[in-house]
Amino acid sequence: MKSRWLYVILALVAASLFAVSVWIGQWWNVGEVAIGPLGSRHCFGGECRPGGLGWIGGSSAWERGAAATWMAGLVSMVALMGLAAALAAGRVPKLVARTTLVAIATAIIAGGYFVVGFPGVSGASLGQGLILFIAAIVVGVVPAIRVLRA
Repeated sequence: MKSRWLYVILALVAASLFAVSVWIGQWWNVGEVAIGPLGSRHCFGGECRPGGLGWIGGSSAWERGAAATWMAGLVSMVALMGLAAALAAGRVPKLVARTTLVAIATAIIAGGYFVVGFPGVSGASLGQGLILFIAAIVVGVVPAIRVLRA
């Protein structure tokens, strides 16, 4: 595969984007409160405390969807790191590429449910976590498809 280092870098960037989007990323902001798949974080008076998602008023299925989104992001991250490692070693990892595409498809489904099922909070604005998640999907698909076409 020519220019394999470009695809190694793309896979590592996508893995990093997935990690940041589900671990640190704030998918919605409501004043001083950040909401993401891992829970919420309340920052008042310079002191931040983690919280759950129950206070938002979403269903228990939506909360499980948040956990599924978090896990799908992490699995996609690991698959992309494996893809990058195999490409860096000079291999053509077709099985790893297929696994990566399945992990990303699962992340799309889980993340889509998490976004669509968001019960809405007055004054909520879009945070960077969702944008990073979408960017991770777009960037992560590229090296996987390139490996399958090689």
